[in-house]
Amino acid sequence: MEREIYKGYVLWGHAIAQQAEILTPERYAGSGTVTRDNKLIDASGVLDLFNSEDAAQEAGLAWARAWVDSNG
Repeated sequence: MEREIYKGYVLWGHAIAQQAEILTPERYAGSGTVTRDNKLIDASGVLDLFNSEDAAQEAGLAWARAWVDSNG
């Protein structure tokens, strides 16, 4: 999980390991969460599958930044 403070909100980028079959490479489901004052404001659900944990977390953070820019 990656954490970032953005415009007074605390944003989280999540990467959840996914593996369809034993012989397939591991992939990561990315999602984002927006919190403020230790309260959940919104969460994205699964955004997409990514080939790396970092890419999944960054996608979640990007979603959360866009949410703040549109709704914050």
